[in-house]
Amino acid sequence: MPKSRIRKKADYTPPTATGSKQAATIKLTNRSWVAPVMLALFAIGLVWIVVFYVTDGTLPLKSINNWNIVVGFGFIAAGFGVSTQWK
Repeated sequence: MPKSRIRKKADYTPPTATGSKQAATIKLTNRSWVAPVMLALFAIGLVWIVVFYVTDGTLPLKSINNWNIVVGFGFIAAGFGVSTQWK
């Protein structure tokens, strides 16, 4: 039985820069504000809840009673929302 011919594949040559389109540059935005804001929101939320429990509900806002817990967790949730912008 005769052997089949081995086909030689052409070597890859990258396209030249003069004949092809230039790659679009990616503009990176400055996100140095994300980490401090995220940590500040976490800390504010935690302090809000701790102050509410330590003062038996008289601080930070006595008029909203147990909704102070929701406000504290709202700050913490906002911190998680900001954390999605971190790269």
